[in-house]
Amino acid sequence: MSEKSSLSPDEISEIMRGLDPIDWVQMELLAKLPPSRRIFPVLQASAMLRAGLRTAFRKRYSELSMPEINMKVLEYLNKYG
Repeated sequence: MSEKSSLSPDEISEIMRGLDPIDWVQMELLAKLPPSRRIFPVLQASAMLRAGLRTAFRKRYSELSMPEINMKVLEYLNKYG
């Protein structure tokens, strides 16, 4: 088994260049929440993503029923999520 090496500061900087800037105000607000409440933004984002996929699949596969659309969403998330 190979050992993992630490990233150099230059490697970290290169990775960070491709990411959105950190919203420090949002991070501070989340840090002040109890752990049980920190998950709510993630759940809301997840629900919004699923709703968007559902809408797109309803337009693309108008002949499918809602349970079939939901299965398409799950298949997509399993493959790409």
